[in-house]
Amino acid sequence: MDNFHGAAEGIELNVKSAEVKASLSLRRMIVLGILAGAFIALGGAASSTAAFGVTDTGLQRLITGAVFPVGLMMTVFGGAELFTGNCLIEIAVLEKKINVKQMIRNLVVVYFSNLVGALLIDVLLFFSGNLDLGGGLLGAYAIKIAVSKVSITPMKGLTSGILCNVLVCVAILMAASATDAIGKLFSAFFPIFAFVICGFEHCVANMFYIPIGILAASSSKYVTLAQETYGLTTAQIDSLTVLGSLNNFVPVTIGNLIGGIVLVSLPCYLVQKKWKEEDA
Repeated sequence: MDNFHGAAEGIELNVKSAEVKASLSLRRMIVLGILAGAFIALGGAASSTAAFGVTDTGLQRLITGAVFPVGLMMTVFGGAELFTGNCLIEIAVLEKKINVKQMIRNLVVVYFSNLVGALLIDVLLFFSGNLDLGGGLLGAYAIKIAVSKVSITPMKGLTSGILCNVLVCVAILMAASATDAIGKLFSAFFPIFAFVICGFEHCVANMFYIPIGILAASSSKYVTLAQETYGLTTAQIDSLTVLGSLNNFVPVTIGNLIGGIVLVSLPCYLVQKKWKEEDA
């Protein structure tokens, strides 16, 4: 196990990383957050481009899942700040290495910085002509994905968000435990591969998917193709608004927080730290 630390060591490394994250200056935190949002958005853009022409649902998800993890890989190797992964900072709070105020500061700043980074890629992608691929079908596909996300029920958004961030945080812990580049790449790949195939909801990924759908819906060409190809109604497409997007972002973000803080950070702390020391 020379190239991979055990669970307890990996969690200890995460605690040390959390201390660094909590002490970042505001400007560094913002820039690193923007980078992570952009990286995740690029992963989303690449996966949509690869999969939009595939009609079989299972195969389409398989392709999307195989490509999307590049976003987390860039985030891990670039040292960027990702809201969902940073939910693991809770372990350092429980260890009393940092306080709750520092954790909240990081999560809030990083969340909105991720949004800025994702929106930047949305705008650049829209004007790049990428959505014209397949005669505009990629633009129609972007609308379809966005519609499916803003129409999700709050309960589905919450539970799907929980499941998603369990896998994301496990990926971050595994990547922190790996000591070589290949180990970090595989650690970042497989849990994300799983969450994308299952269709779970990730708030930062949705910062790409929903706005790019809103931008695509501003083009009558893409709208017409979305109606003809996917049977979307005018009412469904009209639901693609900033206000409508909150129907997804609010429950999914809450779910991501619960998944990362309650279902990963807390058990890791109890099993590998508190109870382990008490049982020694």
